Amino acid sequence: MIDPVAARVERAGAVVRLLFIRHGITDWNQQGRIQGWTDIPLNACGRQQLACCALPCLWRDAECFTSTLTRSIETAQLLGARQPRPEAALREMCWGRWEGRTLAELRRGDPAGLAENERKGLDFTPEDGESPRAVRERLAAWLGTLPQDLERAVVVTHKGVIRAALSLASGWDMRGKFSPRIDWLRGQEFSYARHRGLAIEQLNLSLQKSAGDY
Repeated sequence: MIDPVAARVERAGAVVRLLFIRHGITDWNQQGRIQGWTDIPLNACGRQQLACCALPCLWRDAECFTSTLTRSIETAQLLGARQPRPEAALREMCWGRWEGRTLAELRRGDPAGLAENERKGLDFTPEDGESPRAVRERLAAWLGTLPQDLERAVVVTHKGVIRAALSLASGWDMRGKFSPRIDWLRGQEFSYARHRGLAIEQLNLSLQKSAGDY
C-alpha cells in the first residue's frame, strides 16, 4: 500500500524546469515606447530575428505557456513551440497612463518624481499601473498552479515578468541592476518546486539555430 504521507512529500518535492523567453521586437520596442498591456504585434525586424532562432533541443517537446498578448504568442509560434497556452498571469507589467510614452519623455516631464519612484525598486509604480512587486506576486501564484507531473515548460513572456522571476529566485529588490547582465535575446532557465520556490539554473541560454535546424 502507498504511504499517503510519503506520496504527499514526493509530490511537494516535484521539480519543473522552466525556460523563460522574452518576445521578439516590435515597432514600440524600436521606438523606446513603453508597451505594458498594449497589444503591439511583432514587426518585420522581430520576425526576421526569430527566423534565425529555435528552441534548444531539450525544450522542443515541452509544454509552452505564453502571455495573452500577441507579441508573445507569435514569438512562441515562430520558435516552433508546441501548442502555446496563453495565460493572463504572464502578461507584461501594466504601465497604466504611461503606455505609449518613452522614459525620456517621462524624465523631461517630472525628473525628480520619476527618480524618486525608480528608487522604490519593487514598489515602483507607474500612474494607474502596477508595481514589479504585484507582477512578482501574480507570477508566484501562477507557478503554484503548475501541474505536479509537469517536467519542463517553455514560458514566452515579457521583460517585466522575467525580471519578476529573477527577483523571486534571487531576492533582488530591483533597486539596482541585476548581475550578471541579462541578454534579452536568449533564454533564462529556472527550476521550480513548491517546497522551495523558484531557482536560477542557467542564464543567457542561446536560441540560435544550429546547422541541423536549417
